[in-house]
Order: sequence, then structure tokens, then C-alpha cells
Amino acid sequence: MTHQDIHVEGMTCGHCVETVTQAVNSLEGVSRVDVDLDKKQVAVDYDENRTDLGRISSKIIEVGFEVISN
Repeated sequence: MTHQDIHVEGMTCGHCVETVTQAVNSLEGVSRVDVDLDKKQVAVDYDENRTDLGRISSKIIEVGFEVISN
């Protein structure tokens, strides 16, 4: 299991948090997602044999947010 903190811009409300959480949780291999709106950070635990950081970042971008750095 791998843990990654991802800096995400564009999240401004609870709906944004829900959108990002649901999007990342939809990926195979993701076991935990915790979105911190104040810190603009998404903490993800995932199985590196089933998904990777690139897929997670792409999913966040796909739902309308900007991944700054990992």
C-alpha cells in the first residue's frame, strides 16, 4: 500500500470535496481518500499494483481540478 499527498487547486466548497473524493474512490486499487479543503490537499492510499499516481492525478484533472505537485 502506498500513501501520497497531492496538492490540488480549484477546490472551493464541500461539493468540490465530494466530487474529488468520489472520482478518486472510483479507481480500482484506491483504499482511502481524504480531501482537506483548507490545505488544498488530497491524501490517497492505494495499491500500487492496481493503480498509480498518474491515473489518480488524471482522474482529478478529468473532474475539473488542477494537480499542482505530488
